[in-house]
Amino acid sequence: MTAPERVDAHHHVWDLRRRPQPWTEGVPALRRSFSFEELKPQLVANGVGATVVVHTVASLDETHELLRLSAGQPAITGVVGWFDLASPALADDLAAARAIPGGGHLVGVRHQLQEEPDTQWLDRPAVRRGLRTLAGHELAYDIVVSPEQLPTAVQAVTENLELRFVLDHAGKPPLRTGALASWKRDLTRLALLDNVTVKLSGLVTEADWQRWSVADLRPVAETVLDLFSPGRTMFGSDWPVCLAAGADYARVADTFEELVRGLDETERALVWGGTARRAYRSEAG
Repeated sequence: MTAPERVDAHHHVWDLRRRPQPWTEGVPALRRSFSFEELKPQLVANGVGATVVVHTVASLDETHELLRLSAGQPAITGVVGWFDLASPALADDLAAARAIPGGGHLVGVRHQLQEEPDTQWLDRPAVRRGLRTLAGHELAYDIVVSPEQLPTAVQAVTENLELRFVLDHAGKPPLRTGALASWKRDLTRLALLDNVTVKLSGLVTEADWQRWSVADLRPVAETVLDLFSPGRTMFGSDWPVCLAAGADYARVADTFEELVRGLDETERALVWGGTARRAYRSEAG
């Protein structure tokens, strides 16, 4: 049996000499720079042939840097960047980004909604206009929210059926407490909407960093696969953030492999790459 070609749909890189990463404060494992050169041998060792790199902070400069990075790294086939969705210049900003080296790799946009004090941020008229602009540019929108914000995400997806949405980190299930009922209820509503796919990523950092196990993550993986199916579920390493939970790249990949072990060959090909390629309409693989 031939193993499916793997796509990592969610990882980061950053250089602290260029830009601070305030969100890493208090997490010693992340308080340094992480380059794509450091990641590359780990991709090869784990059979990953293509990646989608995701921004870390609200910075258009960082987005441009990631696009330029992708121009010189064949393995990076997609960039999910940050743009000000509420800006009247959004369309111009997108066009400018696509004009720089690597601009053709822009596949999606993300905003750290979980950091917004306004729980209804996605419902702001200017933001709703921005989401429509993304749809017109054939880009996906990555949703990164806390479990409490999932109802707002459901509303946004419902009102923008022409836009492709990607839910990051399975909606951040509260694995530390194990109180998954509300998360599952809202995820069920989201799964009914065909224009959203989900990343089975970032689970190790939602669990107990010191004591997590594959068994702890399995209920979430089973719920996601049951609700969304393999055709709407994709792998993301969330490297290097996974290091905060003591999981290097190989351990994350092995954990995902264990979580999807019961799938057949066709389904495995989807979660390991096919879904990511379709969701981002990238040239991955």
